[in-house]
Amino acid sequence: MFKKILIANRGEIACRVIRTAKKLGIKTVAVYSDADRDALHVRQADEAVHIGPALSSQSYIVIDKILDAIRQSGADAVHPGYGFLSENSRFAEALEKLGVAFIGPPVRAIEAMGDKITSKKLAAEAGVSTVPGHMGLITDADEAVKISAEIGYPVMIKASAGGGGKGMRIAWDDAEAREGFQSSKNEAKSSFGDDRIFIEKFVTQPRHIEIQVLGDQHGNLLYLGERECSIQRRNQKVIEEAPSPFLDDATRKAMGEQAVALGQAVGYFSAGTVEFIVDGDRNFYFLEMNTRLQVEHPVTELITGIDIVEQMIRVAAGEKLALTQADIKLDGWAIESRLYAEDPYRNFLPSIGRLTRYRPPAEGRREDDTVLRNDTGVFEGGEISMYYDPMIAKLCSWAPDRLTAIDAMSRALDDFEVEGIGHNLPFLSAVMRQERFRSGSLTTAYIAEEFPDGFLGVKPTERDTETLAAVAAFVNLCSERRAVLISGALANHPRSVGSDWVVAIGGQDLEVSVRNEADKAIVKFKDGRFLDVSSDWRPGRQHARFSVGGETIGVKISSAGTGWRLRWRGMDIVVQVRSPRVAELARLMPKKLPPDTSRMLLCPMPGVVTAINVVQGETVEAGQALATVEAMKMENVLRAERKGTVKRVAAKAGASLAVDELILEFE
Repeated sequence: MFKKILIANRGEIACRVIRTAKKLGIKTVAVYSDADRDALHVRQADEAVHIGPALSSQSYIVIDKILDAIRQSGADAVHPGYGFLSENSRFAEALEKLGVAFIGPPVRAIEAMGDKITSKKLAAEAGVSTVPGHMGLITDADEAVKISAEIGYPVMIKASAGGGGKGMRIAWDDAEAREGFQSSKNEAKSSFGDDRIFIEKFVTQPRHIEIQVLGDQHGNLLYLGERECSIQRRNQKVIEEAPSPFLDDATRKAMGEQAVALGQAVGYFSAGTVEFIVDGDRNFYFLEMNTRLQVEHPVTELITGIDIVEQMIRVAAGEKLALTQADIKLDGWAIESRLYAEDPYRNFLPSIGRLTRYRPPAEGRREDDTVLRNDTGVFEGGEISMYYDPMIAKLCSWAPDRLTAIDAMSRALDDFEVEGIGHNLPFLSAVMRQERFRSGSLTTAYIAEEFPDGFLGVKPTERDTETLAAVAAFVNLCSERRAVLISGALANHPRSVGSDWVVAIGGQDLEVSVRNEADKAIVKFKDGRFLDVSSDWRPGRQHARFSVGGETIGVKISSAGTGWRLRWRGMDIVVQVRSPRVAELARLMPKKLPPDTSRMLLCPMPGVVTAINVVQGETVEAGQALATVEAMKMENVLRAERKGTVKRVAAKAGASLAVDELILEFE
């Protein structure tokens, strides 16, 4: 077995590898850039080596710098994680020459399967069903448009060396094919150092289902069931689960056997994934093979009980698999929610900054026989930078059945505290409550179909409104009672807390009366209905569990001016609790209007301006590209909402802008 493993990666996957290495008694070495000097993976490793500037193109994907770190540390093996150098055959070859083990697949498999064009051809030769497309290299945008038209729109434009949704675009016409080709090429070059592009038919209403394979260097290869990865945004997976709610045993077996056949065709070993597109009739088509560890591997680990990272290490050390296909049993259901530093209220644009609060729910088995797991690479007080992928954590739940796993996830998301940056927790909570998701009716177009206008928050039902009103009344009661005790002690005279209040929530004024009864409060509404509320919440706490009408819920609480900001199940509401007289006066107050920014193009996220496509005095049409901003390795094209004339160009290409900083102004 190895004595010291260097992890050629960062963030949560580096921490994940460190955890298993420690379990096996293996020392670990972290590598880090300038931006990651204080990162969690650096803190957790036994030693760390600095490898360069913040940009991954100058640090994490520079092979010579990783090799230097190996020499400095004396590591005898390298785990590449995913992304970066994990599917780079030149890196694997360099390690072999150095006499250092690569905890990953053989070079032949990397070259065959890591290259999406070659992998399609090999899959077809191995008898695996494939999607129609053009597998040759495409030299320019004109050729991309010609090929797309021949295949028939819609088409998927993809980076040959891609993964993780980078360098991928869907085109529905010639214009989108032309623009998508260039954007994909740019992202592929930035993310992988390889700008080769290919095009294939885009299957409408598809499900994205992948098979986990595991093999050793002695010819043994098996599959560990499947994962459903259909909830995607911009081709980036957001929610995954295992097993799939769609597959039957026969389809699962057929897909698994094809995945194994493909792996055997290239002499594969280690832990990889064969991805398929599956249509509504359970016809499946080979998409690609990721020869490295997948982001979503935890859900497979939860339903099989197999530590996949441990198996990768043992295989790389030359051990035989201790498992056979007959040993693989799928137990229960697991859900993974990817927590991203993205603002869902701004079309999921990247968010950067310091994590002023980071409190994930406790991991482990719970009293209700569910299990929580949180793979993360950040900590409270740490910084989310603009240089890397925006994923903060992978929150996983396990339960004996799917609906129980979803409910466990919903509760865990309510309990997850993240402050200081924009994040997608509200969106994840919203999906968990949607009937379509709960029924398992999924496609890769799920987010676009369910949120066609973007995520606008969750509108509370009448019952939700009453629940939050009761919580607000309870919080207000506790706060008022505390104020009374303090003022009474200072002024040396008694003061009481009134029982009648008006709760302003969601444009409604709900008249309530609140009274204490033993260890709880009774919140009575005007129509006579009431809810009993109890909690251990105290003023200053930002999260607490409440029992409301017999239901236990987790609510995030913070002060918002004279009111309270309550966040629960994807809802984010400011609630005012006023005395009847103050409520009466509040209705007479004029509403403050927001500033008019309709004639401005503001930077929607912190990032670098890579292109300004217009000049002062130019007349633009609706939909025309105005500027491109790159953030967290993704290019974002900003377009005109309507026809207009550019009055002033305030930003230049190459400029680093903050959120809402001015780019253009229109007449």
